[in-house]
Amino acid sequence: MLIIAYPRDPDFLALTPFIKRDPQLVVIDRLLQDRKLILLVANDLALSAPQALWNGRPATPVVVTLRVAVTRRLKNWSYRTAEKEINGSMQWRWFCALDAYRCPNFSTLRDREALMRPPTLHRINDRIVQLAQSEGVTQGQKLRADGSVIETHIHYPTDSSLLADSVRVIARTLAAARRLLKSRSQSDKRLFRDSHRRAKHLARQIAQRLRGTKGHERLENKAQRLYRRLVQLTEECVAHAWDIVLRLEEHTTLALVATLEHYLPLVRQVIAQTTRRVFQHADVPASDKIVSLFEPHTAIIRRGKARPKETEFGRKVWYCESDGGIITDYRLLQGNPPEADYWLPSLRHQQKLFGHPPKIATADRGVYSPENEQAAKDLGVKRVVLPKPGAKSRARQRLEAQPWFKAVRRWRSGVEGRINESST
Repeated sequence: MLIIAYPRDPDFLALTPFIKRDPQLVVIDRLLQDRKLILLVANDLALSAPQALWNGRPATPVVVTLRVAVTRRLKNWSYRTAEKEINGSMQWRWFCALDAYRCPNFSTLRDREALMRPPTLHRINDRIVQLAQSEGVTQGQKLRADGSVIETHIHYPTDSSLLADSVRVIARTLAAARRLLKSRSQSDKRLFRDSHRRAKHLARQIAQRLRGTKGHERLENKAQRLYRRLVQLTEECVAHAWDIVLRLEEHTTLALVATLEHYLPLVRQVIAQTTRRVFQHADVPASDKIVSLFEPHTAIIRRGKARPKETEFGRKVWYCESDGGIITDYRLLQGNPPEADYWLPSLRHQQKLFGHPPKIATADRGVYSPENEQAAKDLGVKRVVLPKPGAKSRARQRLEAQPWFKAVRRWRSGVEGRINESST
């Protein structure tokens, strides 16, 4: 059953008089009592299980879910660490509105937080901006924007390592299916064969053959023969897995079926891109590539950086910050789109939040275009600071040499430090 909050004990911290409340937590506690914030989270939790509005055992309260999510981001804790720290600290119990109640398990914290949808998180951020404005922290007079890449935790992707990962994932899932089906017949032995060691050995041989072989045609041909064996092995594993899916569906084993149905299309994509790159010597666009089975959303991003950061693997993020250090807009981008496309939407979003455009707006040279400069001026921005890359006319040089232009550029560079803090 959905619960908004546990009954609070105003004297909870008085039980331990040696504990002093952190002044920062006291301020955040007051802001988190905002009813609109609580309603936003409650709406998502109610949508996930409508029957919980009137039925079932009491669930983790809405207020606890919201405050634990805030605590994790304040301290950069994992769910396991959050459970351990909150459970053993009177101050964190008070801040998370748990008091003397039992702290939820880390998996419960994870599952409850996952029910908050991305649009809701954007609305929560917008509400926090409104609260910051009412508290006098920001008035929306300035805007600085920048893009960054949040790298995903994957190994460097090669065709051979992705194929070896594919065989390993299928093999361990089929091993679980064999235990479930209790199959011991000789006819099924080939279906359930664990080939991940063979695939790993082939991938290692390929890496050894290709190490420093540029221009050595004989070694490259040898690697291609190994690639054919590895691709054939992966295709056999995929065919066996589909046979097992049909058998599992007869036993209504939905968890393993869902796992295989998730991974098998990704494995087929790995096989297809390997065939195109290795055997057909074709260029595969970055948007068509998969670089990780476990983080399939990972994009290949090139932003013109020097080695060894010329290619990054992760997700591109666009940030906008107002005066007072308040993040007014953030966007998780698909692929590697140009950052200039998000300049005008962010300006409009800030105008919507504060009721007026910022007086100063700035971003880096990757956002510059005459259209973006003019669009910002048309919205009412008085000083637009977008440094122009490349050759500049004398008029442009005089503009960018003015003291106010340089001062705003120096202020813009502060958003990079904010990005580094939020990415850690």
